[in-house]
Amino acid sequence: MFKKNPKKDAKSYIYTRKAHKNELAEDYVELIEDLIIKEGEARIVDIADHLGISKATANQTINRLVKKGFLTSKPYRTIRLTKKGENTATYVRQRHKIVYDFLIALGLDKETAELDSEGIEHHVGNKTLNKLKNLTNKLKKK
Repeated sequence: MFKKNPKKDAKSYIYTRKAHKNELAEDYVELIEDLIIKEGEARIVDIADHLGISKATANQTINRLVKKGFLTSKPYRTIRLTKKGENTATYVRQRHKIVYDFLIALGLDKETAELDSEGIEHHVGNKTLNKLKNLTNKLKKK
């Protein structure tokens, strides 16, 4: 067996909790940006439909993200990304693409790569992400 190091264990749990904390905001801003690009606007009903949740749940989360500075929203109006929201959406989209491209380079089909990259993008560290990107580039050259 291996010896446990409580400080290392705590660090990994803290890292994971932080990733989970940011995951919801990241998913929302990415989706809102997608809706704005594809539909010209992002509405609560569309967000709820895409996420498979109730409008009330989507509305509660939107209100929290407004308070955190990711979005602007007025009742019965479209939702807009703030600069912070735009930057977060860009950041998440880049991470998603790196993971997706890596999974495709490994030989996974597009649907599986898309599904898996959606979760991995939030939890992989920057060091690992850079290694995935470099390895993907090497695999593509073969």
